[in-house]
Amino acid sequence: MATTPRLLERYNKEIIPQMRKKFAIKNNLAVPHLEKIVINMGVGEALDDVKVLDKAMVELGLITGQKPIIRRAKKAISNFKVRENHPVGCKVTLRSKIMYEFMDRLINIAMPRIRDFRGISIKSFDKAGNYTLGLADQSIFSEIEYDKIGRAQGMDISFVIKNSKTPGYSRELLKLFGMPFQMRHELTE
Repeated sequence: MATTPRLLERYNKEIIPQMRKKFAIKNNLAVPHLEKIVINMGVGEALDDVKVLDKAMVELGLITGQKPIIRRAKKAISNFKVRENHPVGCKVTLRSKIMYEFMDRLINIAMPRIRDFRGISIKSFDKAGNYTLGLADQSIFSEIEYDKIGRAQGMDISFVIKNSKTPGYSRELLKLFGMPFQMRHELTE
């Protein structure tokens, strides 16, 4: 028997009514919602050693619970010794229940494990209202065994939000999901 993820239940029961009230949205289907989460790992060292890319793919698969696909260079760049069609990274696109379960683990388990964490930047929204978060180390995820990490591998996590008219709608949606944005501190001297 399949269970509904906690964040999906919260979205349906709490977030939709709050968003409708705050932004005077008349229809439930017009409320902004997460369409997908895309996790991308750029592995530049894969040009010299293919095993680095294989290790990154295994780790990304453990973190997301889904098999990553290889990203290849679209064109050759001689300064970086990149040839066209060479593997340069991997990515995963999460949708539906897996997406909400990953977001729950990211917000409630992984982010609190970041050293000296004071919240994520509020400036990473694009004009369409999508949010991109950069992480410097994969070891914050509990699925990764710290002793088996060869090197720190960063990743970009993009939250694609549908029906968002402005970044303000998306910011409020992610804040209601529990995303820990930085608090602004104004000095009054």
